Amino acid sequence: MYQIPPNYFFRLHQIRPRFKNDIENVLLYISTKISNIKPKSISSFNQNLFNSIKLYTGNSIKSDKTIDNWRTEISSLFGFIEKNSVQNIAKAGNIAIKLSKEQDLVQFFKYFLFYFQYPAAHIKSHKLKDIIDSNIHFKPTQYFLKVFEAGEKITKKRFSLNKAEATHFIYNDLRVTRDNCSVSEVIDRIIANRNSNTMLDWSGDIIRYAGDILDYMLIADLLVKHGNNYYINWGTREVITSFLQSDSYFNGYDKFYKKNYNVSELKFVEDDWFRYVNNDLGGNLFKTDVLKYLGIEENSYLKLLSDEIETFENKLDYNNIKNTKEIGDFGESLIIGHENMRIKLGGRSDLLHIIKKIPTHFAVGYDIQSVELDAKKRYIEVKSTISSKSLNFYNFHLTPNEWATADTLTNRYFVYRLMISKHKQKLFIIQDPISQYKKDNLKMSPRYGADIIFSEKSGKWSELLIWKK
Repeated sequence: MYQIPPNYFFRLHQIRPRFKNDIENVLLYISTKISNIKPKSISSFNQNLFNSIKLYTGNSIKSDKTIDNWRTEISSLFGFIEKNSVQNIAKAGNIAIKLSKEQDLVQFFKYFLFYFQYPAAHIKSHKLKDIIDSNIHFKPTQYFLKVFEAGEKITKKRFSLNKAEATHFIYNDLRVTRDNCSVSEVIDRIIANRNSNTMLDWSGDIIRYAGDILDYMLIADLLVKHGNNYYINWGTREVITSFLQSDSYFNGYDKFYKKNYNVSELKFVEDDWFRYVNNDLGGNLFKTDVLKYLGIEENSYLKLLSDEIETFENKLDYNNIKNTKEIGDFGESLIIGHENMRIKLGGRSDLLHIIKKIPTHFAVGYDIQSVELDAKKRYIEVKSTISSKSLNFYNFHLTPNEWATADTLTNRYFVYRLMISKHKQKLFIIQDPISQYKKDNLKMSPRYGADIIFSEKSGKWSELLIWKK
């Protein structure tokens, strides 16, 4: 069994969410709830968040302690809340607002991993002191990517890591986390261990922390996985380069290194840490290019659009489609193709010219004007989310305008809830959401419109139809 030399062993750890197996659904739900809470006293903000977590599916029977642990894990690990301890004010962090607004989980995990480091305030103070006193400075994602990149150059082929290797040769080795040894040294140790067939400890409690980072990198589309092995995803080369070249680092704890200090002093840095991870979230670098994410070549996608859809085709800006990274726009384009195929399969190609995307600035309360097989109009509001795996996220938001339009158009108003992952696109269709609400088939809470929670009773699942000429 491989052993890190005792004088170099230090086991790093971070919070491991109790909801890790459902992490994407939970983060989408909680980011939305946090974004809805106005700035208020820290205790009031925490109570509001506690109440929201309690309402999440399956949590009503859980103990208050478990719910409070969820709250701590969400706020500490993922930086969803910014606090000003001096003024006793808490507010939604930019990262939570961005995830709630853009519904791009892949992008969120890129931001999370970009800033994630040791030391940081996601660790309890007494454990944080051990890290500082051990002189550790470490950004796991950046170092992992450096190992993958260098491994390919050294071996002249695809280079992989598994969770045990990431743990024993990187995460728990002070030669890496403290001394920042060259990645070539690490690769040499890994290859030597493979050649000698020396066993590694795969115990779950041992490999979970490095393993979690690898799993988060998978969700962020930085890695791909085959069996137990993780490989760098060069399909996101521009993003990976930004990680590799970044010198971003939170230095708020540097003043404690090689000094005598009390653990309680570390608490005064927490507010600065959470401001740091919520800073500078602008730009488009980390936004998900959905065409690439789904493995759809641009030319193949453009073939979804037919010359028969002349009105849409003439107004379509192909350069915008090529460059766009907006989840909503892409979802609407998929639904345009779906609606055209639905009508074509129904034998009414003569109605295709009616189907069109409505420019946002018209503010009519829906995204797409479509049509029924009997030539009556259908009005569609598209709500799209992207994630690395299939979601069961039964939430969306309707603005006051959309809610009012739904009330006016009744059974001609549809919400298409589109959930996009690499391997599956799920489409749930709700007709006449106002009527479904009155029948108690969906739940609604007012917030500048309505936050909707739907169920299988609210509508029906539909195959997403891809336009074929």
